[in-house]
Amino acid sequence: MANNNLYKYLDKIKKECEAPDLNIKVMNTKKVNIATIYLETITSTSETNDAVIKSLSDDFRHEVKFRDVYNYLFNSISCGSVKELYNYEQILNMLYNGFVIVLIDGEDKAIACEARAILDRGVNSPSSEAIVRGPKDGFTENFNKNIGLIRRRIKTNNLKIIEKSGGRISKTRIGVLYMDNICDNDLVNNILKKIDTIDIDAIIDSGYLRELIIDDSKCSFPTIMSTERPDKAVMNLLDGRVIIIFDNSPFALIIPTFFVDYFHTPEDYYQKSINVSFIRIIRFISFFISILTPAIYIALVTHNQRNIPTGLLLNFATQRTGVPFPSFIEAFIMMIAFEILKESDIRLPSIGGSSVSILGGIIIGDAAVSAGIVSPIMVIVISLTAISSLVFSQVDVVNAIRNYRILFLFSAALFGIYGIILLGLFLLIKLTSLETFKIPFTYPFAPFNLKEQKDTIIRSSRKKLQFRNFLTAQKNIRRIKKEDNL
Repeated sequence: MANNNLYKYLDKIKKECEAPDLNIKVMNTKKVNIATIYLETITSTSETNDAVIKSLSDDFRHEVKFRDVYNYLFNSISCGSVKELYNYEQILNMLYNGFVIVLIDGEDKAIACEARAILDRGVNSPSSEAIVRGPKDGFTENFNKNIGLIRRRIKTNNLKIIEKSGGRISKTRIGVLYMDNICDNDLVNNILKKIDTIDIDAIIDSGYLRELIIDDSKCSFPTIMSTERPDKAVMNLLDGRVIIIFDNSPFALIIPTFFVDYFHTPEDYYQKSINVSFIRIIRFISFFISILTPAIYIALVTHNQRNIPTGLLLNFATQRTGVPFPSFIEAFIMMIAFEILKESDIRLPSIGGSSVSILGGIIIGDAAVSAGIVSPIMVIVISLTAISSLVFSQVDVVNAIRNYRILFLFSAALFGIYGIILLGLFLLIKLTSLETFKIPFTYPFAPFNLKEQKDTIIRSSRKKLQFRNFLTAQKNIRRIKKEDNL
């Protein structure tokens, strides 16, 4: 920031930042001229008047004696956060972040006083993740509030926060959080390098960054998880993982994540292990049902009729009497109809969304069977598939299941059971080859680790979960101390 005339500097700001919400107030005094600059739309006018402008007016009205105007104002302005600015770029950055800029004629530095307006919603329950038991608070679009929600749960100086800026135009605040005494430093450094290499106009949501730093973007299954739940973020921090928080986004990213993580929920650790183990088995069964059920039915009725008992085969043939389409076309039509109903349920207002989709499903299914377009057994198969897929709340997982369900359907229609087996092997190879920042995605199944099986499909009691995942918690692998392990 050059030592220029104050009015010339203000003219430059007015010209380059021409906007109706730009507010510039100049105080002409006997000793020095002082200007305050802020944007009314993102700055609290009342706080600006009380903490900055009123403070300046009172000091000069009472002719306070001081030698150094800049140092006096820097130490006397009653704002929570006061920063020094040294160049024009810093002034613009602070101005567009809701700060009040104080310029003093003849000074080569400026003062930035935080007076941001409250433009975000309060802390509410997460809308994308149902909470059965546990804390009801969720992340918001406010960066500082999200950090605070984590600090409320982790009260230690081992919680490290590295702030970055993303997007040439948006300059979005990005916070990289990790536990210094648990997390592997190489993982943190790799993530920071990825963020530094991103060159994009704007990062509007966490999904932007996830897509840019992901190792294998061609795979349908997500290798980076997003969450609105602070308790879930804290659990992963304590396991040695990295959490990335964004300004203007209520979704935090968890790095790395494993395939088995998408079958777990925070509620699993708030309940008895025997009940959780049963629910997890149900989730794995639902996963295979939602992917394979239509394909297995098509394979059996199209290519492998000998594997169906005679009575059941005759029942299928009777139900399909009068249906004009092959089984594959019949299944594909029903799946597309279900996806349309699900999308309408998501996009419609919450007041009537669910009722419309349920009513639409009942009417369409009954009318299709009555008209002889589809068979009753096909309605049962697609309904069972749809219900099983609703077990998963992560949108990326649901999309991956849908994609592979369609692929398995095509493979079964072409090659029968052999097509399902071949595509299943391809999926298995694809998943086991995935890595998230050089960490295997399918661990602890592949590579297999017997000790880690205590918290995969079956959840052991908390006393037996003594160790963290050694791939992420290399510094401090023990979760429960020996003397605490009763």
